[in-house]
Amino acid sequence: MSEELDLGLGVLDHQLVDSEGRRCGNVDDLELEGVREGSPRVVAILVGPPVWRGRGWLGRVASTFARETVHIPWEEVEKIDSAVHLKKTARELRLGGGDDRARRWVEWIPGS
Repeated sequence: MSEELDLGLGVLDHQLVDSEGRRCGNVDDLELEGVREGSPRVVAILVGPPVWRGRGWLGRVASTFARETVHIPWEEVEKIDSAVHLKKTARELRLGGGDDRARRWVEWIPGS
């Protein structure tokens, strides 16, 4: 992925879709390198409540009880359109665990 992209509008908070078409979370933050040198580049997508600390009091509370942040190397991004499409499955990238745990609580709801 070498073309220019507005990270705020084109990536942050976008849905993540794995190689099997499964929705598996959102882009919560990005890890950058080279900012001080004046040539920033994205090295990873960060997913999980620990990166919500800067999102108000609810984010701080959620980040307090969170388990871990998932780092997805930028090289695992296949393409970006209305979602961020990944080259691997959610399981391979350690994504979607929260959805898997919540499924047992909502699967009885019609249309869920």
